[in-house]
Amino acid sequence: MRRKIKYYRLVWFKYDLPAGLSVFLVALPLCLGIALASGAPLYAGILSGIIGGIVVSFISGSQLAVSGPAAGLTTIVAASIVSLGDYKVFLLAVIIAGVFQLILGLLKLGAIANYFPSAVIKGMLAAIGILLISKQVPLALGYDQPDFWTSGFIKIFATKQISGSFNILNHHIARGTIIITVISLALLLVLQRPRLKKFKVIPAALVVVVAGILLNQLLLKITSAYSLKPTQLVTMPANMFKSITLPDFTKFLSNGEIWKDGLIIGLLATLETLLCIEAIDKLDKRNRITPVNRELIAQGIGNIACGLLGAIPITAVIVRGAANVDAGGRTKLSSFTHGLFLLMAVAFIPFLLNMIPYASLAAILIVTGYNLTKPKLYRNMWSLGIKQFLPFIITIIVILATDLLVGVSIGLLFSIYFIIQNNFKAEYKIDITMNKGRLFCYVKLNTNVTFLNKVKLRDALDKIPEGSELTIDGSHCNFIDYDILEIISEFANKATLKDITLHLKNIEKVNVMAVH
Repeated sequence: MRRKIKYYRLVWFKYDLPAGLSVFLVALPLCLGIALASGAPLYAGILSGIIGGIVVSFISGSQLAVSGPAAGLTTIVAASIVSLGDYKVFLLAVIIAGVFQLILGLLKLGAIANYFPSAVIKGMLAAIGILLISKQVPLALGYDQPDFWTSGFIKIFATKQISGSFNILNHHIARGTIIITVISLALLLVLQRPRLKKFKVIPAALVVVVAGILLNQLLLKITSAYSLKPTQLVTMPANMFKSITLPDFTKFLSNGEIWKDGLIIGLLATLETLLCIEAIDKLDKRNRITPVNRELIAQGIGNIACGLLGAIPITAVIVRGAANVDAGGRTKLSSFTHGLFLLMAVAFIPFLLNMIPYASLAAILIVTGYNLTKPKLYRNMWSLGIKQFLPFIITIIVILATDLLVGVSIGLLFSIYFIIQNNFKAEYKIDITMNKGRLFCYVKLNTNVTFLNKVKLRDALDKIPEGSELTIDGSHCNFIDYDILEIISEFANKATLKDITLHLKNIEKVNVMAVH
């Protein structure tokens, strides 16, 4: 027992402590940004990160996943807060979502994650990487306008007055921010080289953040023209714990929308968690598999806690998980540690956090996003053939055009299409030979012949020439669907009319007249 404790203490100190710190630095701006995008109080995002780190990781069986507020839920959360009209009432929907997930886990329905093809999971990872990079570009450039992508950026190139547009861009971009971004990216690239990784003591993210703070202070002393504005620095909410809003339990049965929103949030959070868990398991170099039912129980309890304590809903988040893997995390103590850092940061050193440039954090997230969508990944998927590449690339395109769940669903449909197509070709084989002027046809049915083969087999039998001899062999079949037996029986009834001699091996004819 003592040896085990000593081992985990050593692993935590050497790997999980620095990884937890790195994930904390990644999670902090995400918690604030997602809360802002959801129309929730800013403290709610940070509180979700704390619950995801401390509560969920304690119960979860995943060693590398990190939970917190998810960008994929911002749309439904924002709509629910508006429709319910009161944040206190919305928190009841979060509790319902957690109970729904808890029930799914107890009923052992988490295995749905095993039915998502590898190409779709990789496509989801790559798309999230692209989104992550694109969302950090404004921060990296110092552009602090909220409409950067929806109007500001597009109008710069859409207007006829190009020179005027570039003047506007020049006005909003901060040179000091660009300097910090470039130096931060350079530091990350240097510190991530294999030779330096072996001797890494301080996490690269921490080095970048400290360098960003020092650079901003230096720029402030040299010239105010290059120093950062308050909107380009992290802004922590004051008195977070005094601002916490609790749910209004008196409204539980007063509005059916609460239950509907709760179930929708629970379903979306469940699917996103299962997909992210599957993706994180693929990133695990030790090939550990997360018990998904236990994960749903952990997520359910976590979301119940979020609703009770005034936080927005959480899921397992691929960005945090990927950052954890990239930082060298070994066990779930890294996720727990990141939650503790979030708690201590808002409790004791909010003034220090307010000195961190968003540009430094943006650089960390840009590198994390790049690691998820490297060109090498696309080349590898292309080399696997069109049946792997097409679901992969379509998943990426649809996620970028819509959202994560729609993209994964469309990618899954394409994967299913290729499975069905392969099934058509694989479950029967036709050989045609000529002997002494007579045509011999041999149809071999393989392992499992189902209704999916119905149309192709019927067309193949209809093309059998008149006057030939046909053998249909089912000796190697484990299962022949009734629809297939019906088609063969119908063909047998018509074979004499086409002067076809038919032989059936291990295939029983059925009474097709009984169908009509």
